[in-house]
Amino acid sequence: MYWDTSALTPLFVTEATTPVMRHLLQDDSVVHTWWGTRVECVSAIARREREGYFPGEGGAHVRRILNDLYLTVQEMQPTEDVRLRAERCLSLHPLRAADALQLAAALIWARDRPAGTAFVSLDDRLRLAARREGFTVLPPTPSEGTPSTS
Repeated sequence: MYWDTSALTPLFVTEATTPVMRHLLQDDSVVHTWWGTRVECVSAIARREREGYFPGEGGAHVRRILNDLYLTVQEMQPTEDVRLRAERCLSLHPLRAADALQLAAALIWARDRPAGTAFVSLDDRLRLAARREGFTVLPPTPSEGTPSTS
C-alpha cells in the first residue's frame, strides 16, 4: 500500500479514523510513501502543539511514535520522474502541489500500473485523483464497500 500524510497522521495523533488506519497498517508489511511525507507529519504535530492539543510532553511522545514508524517506512525519493508526473497530475486533477507530489510518487511506486495496488488517503481530492489514476483507494467509504487489495 502507498500511504499519504493524511493516512499516516492518525497513526500517531488520535483521531476518529485512528482505529481504521491502525487496522490497515496491520495488513501492510511495509509503508511506502513520498519523501516529503515526514515533513508534512512533523508539520501536523507542530501545529497541534501550538494549538495546545498535546498536554505536557505529549508532543515529544508523538514524535517518538513517528520516529518508530519511520524505522520501517520506504520513501519514494524526489526525482525528475516524480516531478514530471506531479506536473502531469496537476494538469489532470484539482490538486495542491504537495498532493500532486504524493500521487506522482505513488505512480512511480506502482511502476505506472496502479491497477490492483492500494492508495491509502483520507483527503477527498487526493482520493478522487488516485481513483481516477487507477488505484484502489483505502479506506473504503461506506458507499464504496470493501475492495480487495494486493
